[in-house]
Amino acid sequence: MSVPSKLRAARRLTALAAAAVLASALAAATAPQAVAAPGPSFTNPLVGAPNSADPSIVHSGGNWFYVATTWSSKIVMRKSSTMAGLKTAAEQTVFTLAPGPGCCTMWAPDLQWINNRWYLYFSADATPGQGQRRTGVLESSGADPLGPYTYRGILNLEPDAGWAIDGSVVRFNGYANHFVYSAFRGGEQSLFIAPMSTPAQVSRNGVRISSPTLSWERQGGAVNEGPYAVYNAGKTFLTYSASSCQTPDYKLGMLTWTGGDPMSPSSWVKKSTPIFQRNDAAGVYGPGHASFVRSPDESETWVVYHANSSAGQGCGTTRTTRAQKIGWHSDGSPNLGAPVATGTTITGPSGDS
Repeated sequence: MSVPSKLRAARRLTALAAAAVLASALAAATAPQAVAAPGPSFTNPLVGAPNSADPSIVHSGGNWFYVATTWSSKIVMRKSSTMAGLKTAAEQTVFTLAPGPGCCTMWAPDLQWINNRWYLYFSADATPGQGQRRTGVLESSGADPLGPYTYRGILNLEPDAGWAIDGSVVRFNGYANHFVYSAFRGGEQSLFIAPMSTPAQVSRNGVRISSPTLSWERQGGAVNEGPYAVYNAGKTFLTYSASSCQTPDYKLGMLTWTGGDPMSPSSWVKKSTPIFQRNDAAGVYGPGHASFVRSPDESETWVVYHANSSAGQGCGTTRTTRAQKIGWHSDGSPNLGAPVATGTTITGPSGDS
């Protein structure tokens, strides 16, 4: 074969090889992508009464862990390989309170993974009948959310606040972790934030970042409580519960962090309307005190909250835990929609199998 013929043959082989690579790339791009299977379906309530108000839920090591208010000295947790399985999972006592750590009426636990340990924050009286509720802290000895746990003390300062309750941790880009909670000042129950020096202590008294000034925050009482952060599109949103939990008008509001110092009230903007509220047509009343969790494959965000099935049930042990997948508005903020009706079949989180 002459040199020109060899060159032409080489060019043809190169072109064929390039075409093959392109065809392979196109096939890969257009081939069906693997999609994580949805988890088992369940119906709301996800967890029934009585230990099911103020829910906190995490997914770790292939399992779900759920903790909520018990109104007792015991902190109990449920564990299940699927979210649906929490409905029938056994309660396991992870810690028993005593005077000092808190006594008798534990509520609003919050489970957080920080520095390779689990921290369980909870509201309780320091001694029976004292009425000065504070936030206590438990620290796990390892990576198991079931513990064992060691009591690390009272996190809140707030010596004159009466209560300093319903706390949770908020994470910020460029700032240390902060603790958000609800306390009384000036006769109103408002939201406060304080910087954390360690996962078990704040370094100064909190600063008020939200007061119940809007009419929908003052039904049955002027209340902002139960703050909990949700993150999306590089933004931090702080949800909270508004109005008295004794009414069916208990609901969720939202603050948006604008990027400045979290301790500055000007760094927070309140949404003027609720983001989640009663759905009379569905028979869901007083939905609130929500937490948020990602699906096992990280593709979905779910809201987990408590609500009543009757308008007159109030703040007691009738409240049950419900869960549903949320969406997002065009500005990146959470779109919770409306609470779904009791008995509605809900497809479980993606990858929950």
